[in-house]
Amino acid sequence: MLSSVAVKRLVTRVCLATWRPTVTGMVSARGYRGDAPQDTRGDLIEIPLPPWEERVGEPIEVKKRRLLYESRKRGMLENCILLSLFAKQYLNTMSENQLQQYDRLINEPSNDWDIYYWATGAQPTPDVYQGEVMDMLKEFAKNRDQEQRLDAPSLEYLEKEIH
Repeated sequence: MLSSVAVKRLVTRVCLATWRPTVTGMVSARGYRGDAPQDTRGDLIEIPLPPWEERVGEPIEVKKRRLLYESRKRGMLENCILLSLFAKQYLNTMSENQLQQYDRLINEPSNDWDIYYWATGAQPTPDVYQGEVMDMLKEFAKNRDQEQRLDAPSLEYLEKEIH
């Protein structure tokens, strides 16, 4: 186990090495190589995340408010818009089982892009997340009515919808 000082030094060195161009003739190269087939990704640091745990005994109204907030405050704008508008439309009508499915879907995966790709059909949804709520989200993402979805609604606007 690395101490926090050692981790800080390591991260600092990696960051400095990434941004310091190396000159080979007249061409500069960056430290991160992307997802090229030959990329071993050996230059990445994996930070383990705590496992998702269902909140047993959480009152339904508290769960709805928490899920509403978590739908709005995502790591990427695309999911902020998609999930907050989805929550606005469906959260009040979801059963306890559906709320649990939605909670797991938006909080267990560590990568917001995975959720976005599954919802838009760009990648297949893993069986563990496939279900009623994912089907609703996929249908919502199709935006058949061609609503203008350029920004997520404010939290105050959504808050009035929760009962």
